[in-house]
Amino acid sequence: MKQRGRHRRRRRGAALRAALTGTALALTAAATLISTSQAQVTERPGALKPLTAPTDTKLLRLREHLVPARTLDTLAASMGRPVGVDAVLRGADRTLREGSGCDGTDRASLPVAPAPSRAYCWDPADTGATGWRPASVTAPGDTGGEGARGTHRVLLSGWTHSTRTGPDAERGLARVAVVDADDPDRLAYRWVLLVVPVDGGRDYRGLGSRVSSMVWYQDKLLVTARQGGSAVLYVYDLDRIQRATVDGPAIGRVRGGWSADGYGYVMPAVGSYSYTAGRCSATGAPCPSALALDAGTAPAGLVAAEWTSPGGERPARLWRYAFSTDPRRAGLLAANADGRVDAVEEYRTRVTGIRGVLAYREPGAPRTSWYVGRLPGSQDGHGGLWRQDTRGAKAARCGADATHRCWAESPGSLSYGRATGEVWSLSDRMLFAVPLAELDRSLG
Repeated sequence: MKQRGRHRRRRRGAALRAALTGTALALTAAATLISTSQAQVTERPGALKPLTAPTDTKLLRLREHLVPARTLDTLAASMGRPVGVDAVLRGADRTLREGSGCDGTDRASLPVAPAPSRAYCWDPADTGATGWRPASVTAPGDTGGEGARGTHRVLLSGWTHSTRTGPDAERGLARVAVVDADDPDRLAYRWVLLVVPVDGGRDYRGLGSRVSSMVWYQDKLLVTARQGGSAVLYVYDLDRIQRATVDGPAIGRVRGGWSADGYGYVMPAVGSYSYTAGRCSATGAPCPSALALDAGTAPAGLVAAEWTSPGGERPARLWRYAFSTDPRRAGLLAANADGRVDAVEEYRTRVTGIRGVLAYREPGAPRTSWYVGRLPGSQDGHGGLWRQDTRGAKAARCGADATHRCWAESPGSLSYGRATGEVWSLSDRMLFAVPLAELDRSLG
């Protein structure tokens, strides 16, 4: 069965690449529109520059804030016993369509080079004029156990609602699509609303923060936080998903039970991290735009990239935190007795507008490669993806003038699935995968 599945995926991947060839050729003309000034700044970022000065590393220091166990227990006692991912997927009520059956405009947002081996579009009920947009994905392999969770192979995708359109109660909310990826021909999913316990666990509120990236490691899900407070990361526990009992527009405790804006499940935060230097800013601590798991280090690491304006002159920072090796702190970052978390590695890159980051060290390789996916300087059209290390940088080329704008349009986060060797990402309303080996070949 597994052998037949691999052959089927290869045939499907070849068919998808063939179907996308026409689109890719049409896009190369648009990709040549990048200006010379932009090319000089963002098309040749050069090597990563290590940062070791205490004035640099101190700005990355985090403080851990764990939700008291008593608060979580109070919430569970009122809402009922927490459930896991399997329970959510048993009621999956949405499906993803394969790339060949997706809208042409959506397919045009996929990378030009390399072409994806797999691509899917979301249920039409979740896209269009709903105000919700996907930006992040964490793939099989990021769980620290070959991508399986319970009896399923799972993908998680983070979505955020616009802060300017839609019902006031929904603006800025965050939700996660829990995707059953057992059958690559039919991906099914169900929504879970991200919430934060309040009033000692007697209530909860929606997470009002843009989830630009997320990492699933062991039983924890770490997501970026950019609004509504000083937290830079929120932490969720996949074993503490709770059922909503009232189908209504409210969020939190209501007459008759618990409501979640019509969603059947909520996941309450179990902790957060904030910078000891204060809120992120251009001159202080970095505002993280992308996260990824690097499971090839010992201990495993959480890597992050700073948000800077696309096409701007201000360089960005890339850095790494170590995960704890204490089994009582599974999925949490390595902190000292005072809850302080220090970065263990930091670099500066000239790539701007970063929306995805990945760190991977090939077995036997002398150094780690950092992959950064970015928006174009104009914030319109296809972005680029660079592979950098301390010796240089490379990117795929496409089009008549060999532009580097070959990656996805409106690119999302990057995530490496060890079980399949694929890098997962998003392009506007498409979810897609590219084998890491193929990605490296395209980068030269």
